[in-house]
Amino acid sequence: MDKKAVLLVNLGTPDKPVSSSIRPYLKQFLSDRRVIDLPRWKWMPILHGFILPSRSKRNESVYQQIWTDEGSPLLYYSMKQREALEEKILDKNTRISLAMNYRTPSISDELEKLHKWGVRKLIILPLFPQYSSTTTASVWDHVTKEISKWRDIPEVVFLRDFANHPLWIELLKKRIEDGAKAYGKPDVILLSYHGIPKRYTSGGDDYPYRCHTTAQALKDRMPGINFMISYQSKFGQEPWLEPSTSEILIDLARTDVKNVHVISPCFTADCLETLEELAHENKQLFLDNGGESYHYLSAANDDPLFIDCLADIIKGYLHPTA
Repeated sequence: MDKKAVLLVNLGTPDKPVSSSIRPYLKQFLSDRRVIDLPRWKWMPILHGFILPSRSKRNESVYQQIWTDEGSPLLYYSMKQREALEEKILDKNTRISLAMNYRTPSISDELEKLHKWGVRKLIILPLFPQYSSTTTASVWDHVTKEISKWRDIPEVVFLRDFANHPLWIELLKKRIEDGAKAYGKPDVILLSYHGIPKRYTSGGDDYPYRCHTTAQALKDRMPGINFMISYQSKFGQEPWLEPSTSEILIDLARTDVKNVHVISPCFTADCLETLEELAHENKQLFLDNGGESYHYLSAANDDPLFIDCLADIIKGYLHPTA
């Protein structure tokens, strides 16, 4: 039988929570033209002269705060997802692999292993629910760059996103319902997505539309809930998608909104942007401005429902009907 493989790809993480490990991760990430598309002559002096020295050291303490005994939360949960999906598929002719778009395990190393194994059908599944040129398209670039070196190119299926997959929406719904049971019904559910520069959307990146697609599917499943959408993690000086998560939280806290639950439908595994920025930094911001109760609702991580979602996404490609 033809050998098939599924390559799960997440963003990436430093190997250790120290500046000497954070720096090469940031260098690779912020050197990606899909992430920062400024002319190289303009961007590289800024990156090497200012960004890498300052952010590598500054991020050391925040990475250390979220680091666990198992290491990076993002890598740990991504590995758990791979293992659980492999157990669910249980097919000796199908391999489930995991790569990070930046750092380790690298896309090139994992693809080389699959190439040596003799893969004939390769399914690429980026673990980003909503397409963006800054994430999904970057994975496409790195995958095709590696495969272009092969003489025996396999059949390749590249999955764009799963913004409104029923099981993804069901998982978000479950997270919100569980949050209400644990902490009480909130005044507002804030859907906080990672932001991108507005300029990218005018150039054709449909990421905001895909974010709203997820939000609308969730609203349809949960009528009567007060949902709001915002964007976080702004980097640099140019305009990014709005409204800003931090600004929304300040505005809400200064009104009669006292109880907020925050979930980020764009992350499939908890990471720096969720465990530090949302769970701690933005919580403090909300409370300091008059809010009374703030709870971050965790990412999918290794929830069995998310594994069911991944299995459902790929099943038609692994076992196409006649």
